[in-house]
Amino acid sequence: MNYSMQVNILSKNLIKPSLPTPQHLKNYKLSFFDQVVDVIHLPLVLFYPHCRNNSKNEELEESFSRILTHLYPLAGRFSEDESSILCLDQGVSYIKATVNCKLDDFLQQANKDPDLALSFWPQGTMDVDETNLFVTPVMVVQVTTFECGGLALAISHAHPAMDGSTTFKIIYEWAKVCKFGTPSKEINFMNFNLGTLFPYKKDLTTILEPPVDEGKRPNSKLIARKFVFEEDAISRLREKFDSTTGEGLSFKPSRVEMITTLLWRSLIRSTGSTSHLKRSVMSFPLNLRGKVATFPEIANSFGNLIIDIPIKFEHDDETKMESLHHIVKLIKESVQVIISKCVKATPDEIVSLVIDLYKDSYAGLEWGGDNEVVNFTCASLCRFPIQKTDFGWGNPSLMHFGSRHSQVFWLYDTECETGIVVQMELEEKYMDKLACDQDIMDFVKF
Repeated sequence: MNYSMQVNILSKNLIKPSLPTPQHLKNYKLSFFDQVVDVIHLPLVLFYPHCRNNSKNEELEESFSRILTHLYPLAGRFSEDESSILCLDQGVSYIKATVNCKLDDFLQQANKDPDLALSFWPQGTMDVDETNLFVTPVMVVQVTTFECGGLALAISHAHPAMDGSTTFKIIYEWAKVCKFGTPSKEINFMNFNLGTLFPYKKDLTTILEPPVDEGKRPNSKLIARKFVFEEDAISRLREKFDSTTGEGLSFKPSRVEMITTLLWRSLIRSTGSTSHLKRSVMSFPLNLRGKVATFPEIANSFGNLIIDIPIKFEHDDETKMESLHHIVKLIKESVQVIISKCVKATPDEIVSLVIDLYKDSYAGLEWGGDNEVVNFTCASLCRFPIQKTDFGWGNPSLMHFGSRHSQVFWLYDTECETGIVVQMELEEKYMDKLACDQDIMDFVKF
């Protein structure tokens, strides 16, 4: 592969909805959940090896215009006070590019070094932060064509507009619209009701203290690496859980729970020393869609609807850290407590829960401001249909997530759906140690 790989921008334009947005929809109100997320752009890149037909690129663009008729906030711009999106059909930024290498060559190297995928992020989105996000298009799309066919489809969106679940749903539905030629008037798969259910707070500082960021910001460069837990490794891991004596579980851990447990234990070992283990907070994003019985209409809601559940490893847990059963129970019970509180909760009660979780685990000096606390997020994308986003030229052969703003483990299904891929974004000093951890070497394929 050519390591002087160059992406050449061919054109930039704005894709607008194929039908004008009605007057009564021109002011989309953001919600409380939109208000409290990180002010960043979130990228996703899908690589398609079998797209060798230029007409397909035209269909991609035209179908996107049709789906924007339904997803009208994406073509808008944030209001000056950042509390809404003005849906005046300004358009989504759409970039076409080429790259001077073959996709097959790129894929061979990218599986070893996921950071190579950064070259395919939509141009300019890597530099988006709190100083310029609200004057940047809500979504940016870039289509990069490789030599001898194949393309990279990159989508980056403003996190204050929507979460990853919304993005995956949009891409999956866009693929169906492109493949089957669905007319604009028949596209209807999302609700736009979160701003009404969870109203935007005019002054958030009255209920939430400013975050104490020092303990959460990485102290060194973040790098990415991919590990694979194949079907056989997952079976052996389950045997390891089952074989532990004297620590019976009252539940059968899922694949995600077992792998998350193993990863967290390995990370805790990697960030501490043999004589002192650092405290750790693992954020576990819980998608509330389909989990709140009191208002089932949010199952297909556009926007942000995630609760970050903090799961804490304390110093006095050091003797229990070696127990996989102890850690998996801690994860399971922490998540179940939050789910049980949300099932029959009112919107106000859910907002209060989010505020309490934030104050307890992310604000203040005890956890949020302690440099010795290792913070990271473990997000499971398993069961999302993102790997089946077929625009008419087959499924993607490689995906890349992440913003490089914080330490994250992304879990998603392998192409055959029998294993799980883990894309890690960690500080380099931790990554090197984690890769040498005995559990990692025993169960993962590099």
